[in-house]
Amino acid sequence: MKKNCLTIFLSIMAIAGSAQTPLQTFSLQEVKLLPGIFKSAQTTDQHYIEALDPDRLLAPYLREANLPAKARAYDNWESGGLDGHIGGHYLSALSLLYASTGDPEALKRLHYMLDELKKVQEANGDGYIGGVPGSKKLWTAIIAGRVKAVTERWVPFYNIHKVYAGLRDAYLIAGQQQALPMMIKFCDWAVKLSNALTDEQMETMLRTEHGGMNEVLADAYQLTGDKKYLTAARKFSQKAILNPLSNQLDQLTGLHANTQIPKVIGFKRIADLDNDSAYNKAAHFFWQTVTNNRTVAIGGNSVGEHFNPIDDYTKMMTDVAGPETCNTYNMLKLTKALYLTDGLQSYIDFYEKALYNHILASQLPETGGFVYHTPMRPGHYRTYSQPTTSMWCCVGTGMENHVKYNEMIYARQNKDLYINLFIPSELNSTWKITQQTSFPESDSTTIIITKAEKGNIYIRYPAWVQEGTLSVMLNNKPYEVKKNSTGYVKLEHNWRKNDRIVITLPMHKSLQQIPDKSNYYAIMYGPLVLAAKLDTNEMNGLMADTGRISHVALGKQYPINEMPVLIKQDHLLESIQQEKNTPLTFSIKGLVMPEKYNDLLLVPFYQINAARYQLYFPIKEK
Repeated sequence: MKKNCLTIFLSIMAIAGSAQTPLQTFSLQEVKLLPGIFKSAQTTDQHYIEALDPDRLLAPYLREANLPAKARAYDNWESGGLDGHIGGHYLSALSLLYASTGDPEALKRLHYMLDELKKVQEANGDGYIGGVPGSKKLWTAIIAGRVKAVTERWVPFYNIHKVYAGLRDAYLIAGQQQALPMMIKFCDWAVKLSNALTDEQMETMLRTEHGGMNEVLADAYQLTGDKKYLTAARKFSQKAILNPLSNQLDQLTGLHANTQIPKVIGFKRIADLDNDSAYNKAAHFFWQTVTNNRTVAIGGNSVGEHFNPIDDYTKMMTDVAGPETCNTYNMLKLTKALYLTDGLQSYIDFYEKALYNHILASQLPETGGFVYHTPMRPGHYRTYSQPTTSMWCCVGTGMENHVKYNEMIYARQNKDLYINLFIPSELNSTWKITQQTSFPESDSTTIIITKAEKGNIYIRYPAWVQEGTLSVMLNNKPYEVKKNSTGYVKLEHNWRKNDRIVITLPMHKSLQQIPDKSNYYAIMYGPLVLAAKLDTNEMNGLMADTGRISHVALGKQYPINEMPVLIKQDHLLESIQQEKNTPLTFSIKGLVMPEKYNDLLLVPFYQINAARYQLYFPIKEK
């Protein structure tokens, strides 16, 4: 890949006139995961991605272009109206996989997908690439002004946004030059459509979920410099959502959560490219209100796919359709964009929480399979996808999630290096370092310098580390720790080969109350949510079939009033004892009722798979 494509793209994401030089992440090619939980998840995802048949994913596009398909389309959502959305995600997943690992099979499949989609675009003749059933009739009606026709199909703009994003990622992340003209021609199609409609017609149409259409059109502006794409991006920005957010009004309760988050990613992109304060305020306020008021301990949000009332989490604790993985996928994209312009530790704190406790926990280890809903309901379980049966939105984002764990470990600002996440990895760029760690099983990480620029190193001081307890050793000597205004510790040194930094990040137990302040508490250890595995009984639909709602765990619901409760007492946290010789395992013996749960152990939630569990506990008098 030509690294300058990504470098230019990330640079322009900065707000013009920002008080600081923007940060940049390194390309995925420059950061390699080393053995550990994230590397294992990456490998499992690779097997899942390569278990899919490209010809089956391509079938909807070929059908809509009146070209012969080479295989039957997949069932489930891919034949139920959202035909083609997984194919777009597949382009992104292959791009991420190839960039992260250099896997030649991923590149081979990416080339094949692009070649076939180019034939589709040429056959359509107008730049369009999509698998939406009845595409020609639908888009003809919309361009003619009958915008309510968008409701006659299953979220068609949301669907084709995945293709736009896939083409962009193939170019920017995997360096595939042929993807750029394909994306731009497709964007020209969208520009023509938006130009044919009034602002009022656009607003009517945008009431239907439309993914991040404003984001990819802003990307086209960045890549070409042609303002027609920025104009179209603004037309695809729903003012009914933008205006309240820019005025710091939270009117999100009851709205479909993942419909809103991609819009806000687009707001942030437009703000960065055009120095628009209203769009910037909207993005910042949305992130603040969602993460502070609408997010549970694992970093996820929504119940039944909708934003929960901020003052009543009853449904969150009783419904089996808990936080949706797609939401967190998109919140991490927004968090990344905000971090790059603001550089605050708080963004990475959220990123880390969501990464360990929701994203990592959303994959079935070793065999693969993705989770749609993660119930907060005590005693319930999750359903996992299968490559041949399940084509949900969270399968598409799931394929991407686990092959980009390397994207935010490090960042740079001019010649300075930022260490954000404590994940075993190698950075091979203008800085060359190795991070050796077994975190979170241990509370330290070691940075070994191979090559350095004449800059400083900044280490994130996580909010979960108590003030005054983080320590740094530089070449076996203590280094004075001072946290700066952005939440980082600055290390100044004349760096040389084999310099060694040892960072100790003491973890401690804490209670995190559910946002509505009702009597439910998550038990945290450092950034990790500790949960209890209850049993593996009666988990109907554990592995999903092709049913329309097979992503929901519809099996037996245990009565909530029979689930474990912590006994109120002084020094409760101190009484939760870590098991000897077993990292990250804790006993609550004598602290829980009913008595039959006395032998329960608490472990990081990501270690509990294919089982019933409890994440939040009431605390009551005995």
